Amino acid sequence: MTHDEALTLRYAAGSDVGRHRSGNEDSAYATARLLAVADGMGGHAAGEVASAQAIAALEDLDTRLADEQPAEVDLADALTRAVAAAAERLDSQVADDPALTGMGTTVTAILWDGPRFGLAHIGDSRCYRLRGDTLAQLTHDHTMVQTLVDQGRLTPEVAERHPSRSVLVRALLAGVAAEPDVSVDTAEDGDIYLLCSDGLTDVVKADELHRILTRIPAGHTTPDDAVESLIDLANAGGGPDNITCVVAQVVPGTAED
Repeated sequence: MTHDEALTLRYAAGSDVGRHRSGNEDSAYATARLLAVADGMGGHAAGEVASAQAIAALEDLDTRLADEQPAEVDLADALTRAVAAAAERLDSQVADDPALTGMGTTVTAILWDGPRFGLAHIGDSRCYRLRGDTLAQLTHDHTMVQTLVDQGRLTPEVAERHPSRSVLVRALLAGVAAEPDVSVDTAEDGDIYLLCSDGLTDVVKADELHRILTRIPAGHTTPDDAVESLIDLANAGGGPDNITCVVAQVVPGTAED
């Protein structure tokens, strides 16, 4: 890499079935190069298959970049291609087993080439960034309720409690062209990134996310502890869904340090 300041990630990932589900349809992946969360849907284990296939496609990207070690990565193009490959995997699975028809998954992923990173997102899993004392949501939910908020027909406060808040208008689906939001941004030393499924954010509000994450740069906790605390909070709030979190802290150094 050709950056003035080498930055890398300290990261942790965790997933929990929650209090009310019999299986876990979430999947997660975390390395010093790639962070990802996928929340599957479809029933009869189809959601578990969909999220696992999406993560497998991203793992392939991570492995390829590790083998090729390019000096500069086209972050947006690499992520766009990986999400398209994930959609092809879903198509292939449904072709092999028509019982999986209708399965799909959210995908939220960071591809790291510090200090630059690419962010790909489809569905209602989220990515947050804590910079200093400010927590910002970097992704935009692809839900019917969020669309109504964007149109001024619902307030954010009502949207948080809306019974249809998890109805998606966009996701990674078999037989449908993948249309992720893809962007490129620049991280700063000390940033904290949280990728999570809606099993966390439907229960744990932003002020609680902020409280847990700000303990990391203060030196009071680690990404591993933060993941555990967030999952515990979601379960304490009823744990109605699977809960998956990836937490990463930007620190000086390289992936080999």
